[in-house]
Amino acid sequence: MDFIERIFGVSPDGGSGSLEAAILLIPFVAYGAFVAWSRWRGRSAAPTRNKRGR
Repeated sequence: MDFIERIFGVSPDGGSGSLEAAILLIPFVAYGAFVAWSRWRGRSAAPTRNKRGR
C-alpha cells in the first residue's frame, strides 16, 4: 500500500502504509455506522399496532 508515495512522491507515514490503510478503511467504517444507525432508527420508528390488531 504505497499509492500516495507513487502518486505524490512523498511518504507522510514513513513508508508504513498506515495512512493508505486509514484512507481505505474510513469509508467502510462510516458506511457500516450509517447502516447500523439506519437499521436502529427504522426499528425504533416502526409503527405499532393498535388494540384491534390492525
